Amino acid sequence: MTTIARATDTLTRDALAVLQPGFTGTTAPDWLLRRLGEGLASVALFGRNVRTPEQVAALTARLRAEREDVLVAIDEEGGDVTRLEVRTGSSFPGNLALGAVDDVGLTRAVAAELGRRLAECGVNFNWAPSADVNSNPDNPVIGVRSFGSGTDLVARHTAAYVTGLQSSGVAACTKHFPGHGDTAVDSHHAVPRIDVDAAVLAERDLVPFRAAIAAGSRAVMSAHILVPALDPDRPATLSRRVLTDLLRGELGYDGLIVTDGIEMKAIAGTYGIERGTVLAIAAGADAICVGGGLSDEGTVRRLSDALVEAVRAGELSEERLADAADRVRALARWTATNRPDAEARDTADGDVGLRAARRALRVTAAGEYTPVTEAPYVAALAPVANIAVGDETPWGIAAELTRLLPGTETGSFTGPDAGNEVLAAAGKRRIVAVVRDEHRHPWMGAALDTVLAARPDTIVVEMGVPRAEPRGSLHLATHGAARVCGRAAAEAVAGV
Repeated sequence: MTTIARATDTLTRDALAVLQPGFTGTTAPDWLLRRLGEGLASVALFGRNVRTPEQVAALTARLRAEREDVLVAIDEEGGDVTRLEVRTGSSFPGNLALGAVDDVGLTRAVAAELGRRLAECGVNFNWAPSADVNSNPDNPVIGVRSFGSGTDLVARHTAAYVTGLQSSGVAACTKHFPGHGDTAVDSHHAVPRIDVDAAVLAERDLVPFRAAIAAGSRAVMSAHILVPALDPDRPATLSRRVLTDLLRGELGYDGLIVTDGIEMKAIAGTYGIERGTVLAIAAGADAICVGGGLSDEGTVRRLSDALVEAVRAGELSEERLADAADRVRALARWTATNRPDAEARDTADGDVGLRAARRALRVTAAGEYTPVTEAPYVAALAPVANIAVGDETPWGIAAELTRLLPGTETGSFTGPDAGNEVLAAAGKRRIVAVVRDEHRHPWMGAALDTVLAARPDTIVVEMGVPRAEPRGSLHLATHGAARVCGRAAAEAVAGV
């Protein structure tokens, strides 16, 4: 039954409509249901809200009992960044694996199946795909989330992903505009700066976004990055030059513009979330993502009050806020009228993710390789996970190897003496060393040097961006750390 709004004027309803807040728990709290009746139009789900598909479906059904056309958003990229399978690892490889295969039909099929599963759970808005061209090999936050470092490759797979996802009735949100690929700083922690001229941006970073717009992406997410060639003063999320002049004007985009998480340090640490929210809407954003960290009613109240006060103080035009709210409601209407039909729902392809992971596996053998038949020791050389990926999701190949070779043992290692610790822990067992972005972590490369010097028969599995030279008796590059990527690697190790 729809809640009747009380004492909420149009301005307040518009202020609530542009927020995409999160919450804690696996059921909807009373405050969230009440706010839906008062004008809130979107709700964001994170890993903490997910237990099972059935639980998520019940949760979203409860939200729709309060507001039938609510947008339910999630950050489900597949690959390393998964919320729907946060505790098991994803059934789908991420973008880098799909780019490595370079079959746009496969990318479209993966996105369609992922979208079908989201739609089954009642999720209709996905903050994906990442259209960033990973041009900086030291990028700490994009990496395997990108289809690759080639502009044209990223563009064609971005378009295919958008098409596939939206065929399932789930709105795509292409990110992170105008491109987060050439950064060495994570915007969760500080403001990254991209110092290239406008011509480079146009020829490299903007091309995938043009492709996404041409493919009909219903939403675009802004990046908290400073690009002086576009705006020397404000990060893209808060820049009218970037969001209105460039994205709306030059690129001709007419869909929803949503911010990256407003509580990320790049905004919260420099402007504060209230001021950042007002500036983002004034610059041309239509929706404010919040809730990855701040997930309480007080945050929603603070941000909606800040917008209302900014209008009353003349700092934000009432027309701009109303336009933003209207765009949110328009997307909600699109999702309500573009649900997949029964035939589309019945065309499940549950194995497409595993097939894609197997095709993405790159195998380099030092000589003739004999499959491992006795339980090995799996040594994970584990870097600190970036915030976008999180540390809740398991990765590696130990679980999959244990299934194939019962008795497999495993350990996690980090730091300057990791190599010697691996040798001591493994004993006489065959070593499978699992790394993630070896090229970015000198300690990891040094650990591999130590292990390989003592045990040249060691198998190396790279589950990040494979830029370091292949080494070991067998080197497997999975192009991502999704569960299915681990399975594909384990099959190669065991020769099955």
